[in-house]
Amino acid sequence: MNGIQDFLEHLRVERAMSPHTLDAYRRDLQALQDWAFERGEDVVRMDGGRLREFVASEHRRGLSPTSLQRRLSACRSYYAWLLKHGVIEASPAIGLRAPRAPRKLPQVLDVDEAVQLVEVDTSAPLGLRDRALLELFYSSGLRLSELCALRWRDLHLDQGLVTVLGKGSRQRSVPVGSHARRALEEWRSSTGAGSDDFVFPGRGGGPISQRAVQVRMRQLAARQGLFKHVHPHMLRHSFASHVLESSGDLRGVQELLGHADIATTQIYTHLDFQHLAKVYDAAHPRAKRKS
Repeated sequence: MNGIQDFLEHLRVERAMSPHTLDAYRRDLQALQDWAFERGEDVVRMDGGRLREFVASEHRRGLSPTSLQRRLSACRSYYAWLLKHGVIEASPAIGLRAPRAPRKLPQVLDVDEAVQLVEVDTSAPLGLRDRALLELFYSSGLRLSELCALRWRDLHLDQGLVTVLGKGSRQRSVPVGSHARRALEEWRSSTGAGSDDFVFPGRGGGPISQRAVQVRMRQLAARQGLFKHVHPHMLRHSFASHVLESSGDLRGVQELLGHADIATTQIYTHLDFQHLAKVYDAAHPRAKRKS
């Protein structure tokens, strides 16, 4: 027994890992197990040299640097868990590094585009719901999973707050802006929903599916005249970028987004610098660069 299934169960129960992330860990560790099995080895007894060979073989097989980093991260977590439980004496993953992936900045809407997107016609079919959904996304920077699971009892519109359960079962409260509050109040009045009802119900009264939100947002973006590939996480990125651009408070943005590590939030500083560079180039008389 190599303990992979026990490790995955630990992630599911004790770490409250999302199904999506758990599936990624399962695929990565299955790849390690298959590689070891083909060579007649046990993953528990692999040393650093053999684990390095595994990473190298995956690289030759065409895995991207990002996928290799994720695969190696799963291996590190697994071997750290084995070490903690006394199954191994040292982790073979210590010191291993995957090829560095190029930094890919998230796509965002500028302020005018964000306003253009959220100001949908409320007289259209589902217009009140769509307006409330988009306003809340942009106002509070929620994750798609957080928005879909939201119930009316989680919204405190009189205080301008929404409370969500994020990754790792970490609870946080995020401000809700005045436009979003007004849109949510109008949407609730039109439905007569109770406090235990989902804010955005799907068929049968359950929560709206993440796929339904993604498809609807694409439709609304096209209807509003936006030609970017608009998706829910783009509004979260836009929220973070616009708040950081105005405030300069990286730690505050980290808290609003619910990031456990501020390094995750730091990517928005690069977006902010891009904006500042554009302002500089447009405004400074000696900034014009040759094309």
